[in-house]
Amino acid sequence: MVAVITAHRKTYGVESICRVLPIAPSTYFRRQAQERDPTRRSARAQRDAVLKAIIRRIWTEQQEVYGPRKVWKQIEREDDVEAISKNWLAALDDFRNWLTWACGPRNAMKISASE
Repeated sequence: MVAVITAHRKTYGVESICRVLPIAPSTYFRRQAQERDPTRRSARAQRDAVLKAIIRRIWTEQQEVYGPRKVWKQIEREDDVEAISKNWLAALDDFRNWLTWACGPRNAMKISASE
């Protein structure tokens, strides 16, 4: 929703768009501030950004064929285990959701189309 507001804010204004969409203007402005300054994000969001980068790097280095289990094993081999917990990776059980989260929707669609 933030992207929609950003795309149309010059034409309609943030407050008028927020009246139509179920989002408070303060939420929009907070998200924009977090985009400009990542240190304003929560500790969890900052940690997730680091984990996402690790997962994406491993997935890309392995020609984009590794699933969650093999990514976890590769993280274990690289001794990045303290950076990511097995429970956290298990929460990303559904591969398409994991792939969309870690690598973006375009890559997830590419994988889905080849199945």
